[in-house]
Amino acid sequence: MQHSRRLEEFRKSVTNKFNVYNSLFLSLPYRDIENVGMLIPLLLDQCQLGLRAGKQPQEILETFFTNFMDIKDERERLDFMFKIIQYVERQVVLYDSVEDSAFPKLQEYTNSLSVKDYFELVNQTKNWDKIAKNLSSFSARFVLTAHPTQFYTPAVLDIIAELRKLIHKDKIDDIDLTLQQLGLTSLVNSKKPTPLDEAKNIIYILRNTYYDAIGELFEYIKSNIRDEDFANYNIIKLGFWPGGDRDGNPFVTADITRKVADELRLTLMKCYYNELKALRKKLTFKSIQEDLLTLSGRLYKAMFDARSIISYPEIMERLDAIREKLEANHHGLYLKELDRFINKVHIFKTHFATLDIRQDHSKHYLTVETILKQQGAIKESLDELSQEELVHWLLEKDLKLDPSDYEEDIVRDTLTNIGQLKEIQQSNGEEGCNRYIISNSEDIYSVFFVFGLFRWCGWKTEEITFDIIPLFETMKGMEASEEVMQTFFDTPIYRAHLERRNNKHTIMLGFSDGTKDGGYLKANWSILRTKETLSKVCKRNGIKAIFFDGRGGPPARGGGKTHRFYAAQTNDVANHEIQMTIQGQTITSTYGTKEQFMHNSEQLLTAGLSNDLYGKEHVISSEQRKLIETLSEMSFDKYNALKQHEKFIPYLEHRSTLKFYTKANIGSRPGKRGSKKQLTLSDLRAISFVGSWSQLKQNVPGYFGIGTAIQNLKDQGKLNEVKKLYKEVPFFRALMHNSMMSLAKTNFDLTSYMAEDAEFGEFWNILHDEFLLSKEMLLQISGQKILMEDEEVSRESVKIREQIVLPLLVIQQNALYHITKKSEYQELYEKIVTRSLYGNINASRNSA
Repeated sequence: MQHSRRLEEFRKSVTNKFNVYNSLFLSLPYRDIENVGMLIPLLLDQCQLGLRAGKQPQEILETFFTNFMDIKDERERLDFMFKIIQYVERQVVLYDSVEDSAFPKLQEYTNSLSVKDYFELVNQTKNWDKIAKNLSSFSARFVLTAHPTQFYTPAVLDIIAELRKLIHKDKIDDIDLTLQQLGLTSLVNSKKPTPLDEAKNIIYILRNTYYDAIGELFEYIKSNIRDEDFANYNIIKLGFWPGGDRDGNPFVTADITRKVADELRLTLMKCYYNELKALRKKLTFKSIQEDLLTLSGRLYKAMFDARSIISYPEIMERLDAIREKLEANHHGLYLKELDRFINKVHIFKTHFATLDIRQDHSKHYLTVETILKQQGAIKESLDELSQEELVHWLLEKDLKLDPSDYEEDIVRDTLTNIGQLKEIQQSNGEEGCNRYIISNSEDIYSVFFVFGLFRWCGWKTEEITFDIIPLFETMKGMEASEEVMQTFFDTPIYRAHLERRNNKHTIMLGFSDGTKDGGYLKANWSILRTKETLSKVCKRNGIKAIFFDGRGGPPARGGGKTHRFYAAQTNDVANHEIQMTIQGQTITSTYGTKEQFMHNSEQLLTAGLSNDLYGKEHVISSEQRKLIETLSEMSFDKYNALKQHEKFIPYLEHRSTLKFYTKANIGSRPGKRGSKKQLTLSDLRAISFVGSWSQLKQNVPGYFGIGTAIQNLKDQGKLNEVKKLYKEVPFFRALMHNSMMSLAKTNFDLTSYMAEDAEFGEFWNILHDEFLLSKEMLLQISGQKILMEDEEVSRESVKIREQIVLPLLVIQQNALYHITKKSEYQELYEKIVTRSLYGNINASRNSA
């Protein structure tokens, strides 16, 4: 009944409203594109009918232009297709606004566990002492990344926010005006954004959404926890990668990192100044005016001048003085409002979000090798040194380096950046920048290289105030991780460093490259087993393991229903904190409004604490583990065979949008690591890889191999065992649900013309067969009649979004076809493919 009421509300607040406002939008007369909007429903109908009838995209468009438009000239047709794309992009924006506006209403009909529900359940279990203790130390860290699928400018985000408010109030005349503004506002960057541009776009969301949302969530928890001394200001923490993540992005330099750190601090000072300005209108009492004016003046200067630094202790000293006088002399008037502000200062201090530094291990290898060559320790290669000799250099040899002594840009910049991190800590506070992450960690040198570089760049060994975080993201890295971590703990100098870091070690695990490397099921299963193993290694050595998950937007990159994933972790996984990346358009689509951010934050907190509440821990028996392991290996064998297929990379290069990702002005990061002309899977970035499958509506990384694995066990008479696994093991069920989401967003009708392709027909059929098999097997083990049967609202949302972009996708496929035929309008067809990426990315909300 609950689901039905929620679906009814969705159709009333989302489907019906979108249809009304969409009809208004499609009739708007824009310059040079009159009546185009009115033809979109007709084109959509032709696309749906044509694809169901097995027609090729070029046939569908030929029929449409001949029978309904009477446009014969190819160039005129191209112009019209560009206009369709522009309309569809804005339809997606409108739908996003309608759905976001309905979000609070829909939550009234959800079974999701909010913090309020959590506290009510605690009342029933009378378990307050244990829960209060856990909440006093538990935290969720959201790390915002700048991966190239987030490209709305602040101007467009403002329009979306305005539409959201107007739709909520049904102000149709104002909506009409704002839709006209949307129609005339560019959704596409005129040039490729710099890392600083990306950082500013996301800092905009920090200022306009997260500053208040985190403050409100903290206040709610504090006022309901029955602990007057509750002071866990880290219950929700923010991390920040734009400007610090240089892995595969040569445009992130030491100078950029410094500027982004300043931008975070200056923006926070603006938030503080504006809140204090509002408070001053209430705190009009003479005895506190000097303190108020002094603090206000210092904040005003600090929000414009990067050289004017006001520290966290200095802000708190003024606020404590004001609070003391307010209580002593003015009956505590407006004390609650002042305390809200004070709590925010405790939460954000002077950094707003922790700026993480990330770099690929290979760059550190090159840097260390270059340095030791210059020092005369080696002639050409680090292989000339034994492990003991190299570790001795890294952990005990004192060097004084000057970045200007090195010719290679990457070496010079790496040294400059590590050298300046101390200054960033001085201006933003230690929490402003205290984590260094190493991608592609596979051996002990991943961390030891960075530790050594810190020492050589002027940091005293006992004063390295940084957590050095290995990122195990490949199958090889995960397999080696236990031995690697044990070596760290057995190394006295590094162990002493960990003692200074409160005997905690953060370990990052990457779903994105793991899935690309090992396939969906094996990657996720390997990550869980690695977490269990590393939890034991850390516990055995007296170290608290903190896991940081590199989760992308779609299920293929660790996304999907995130709270379900964390609630399904086994009791063998250390559960001190939840740390995860929020990637791409997921920032705005899942955490973009205050209501969404608070809801999803609550979901993560309750997911992480649910075992403590129910007293029931998730255990996967040895028999169940064997079964998952078998499925994992069978699935991997199928996926690995696909990777090894001679047409795997050529298919992506010549039949997908892969190469067009780098041409779109979406993000500053190149589409692949390195500069090799020959494309290899290892160099290909997971975002471009997964995103290309998404644009094709094939979503291969989200399910490929699962169907074959389950079918194999069915052939062995073990289907009931898999059904039981689905029913009894939340972790396995969560994986299968996410995979069903990938399948629900798949539409092989769009590319059915490839079945007869001379070069790629056989390969396309391999993909299609596995899609059909995976869908069949997942429906069998779940007992569902249709995909996402038990998630009615999500299923309905996916259906509408896929429908909106269908004309865009048909146009995209048509353009890809003409590109293979070397059309005289080759350049324009390539522009169509590039331009069509945007609307589909946004409509999918978690496509890359």
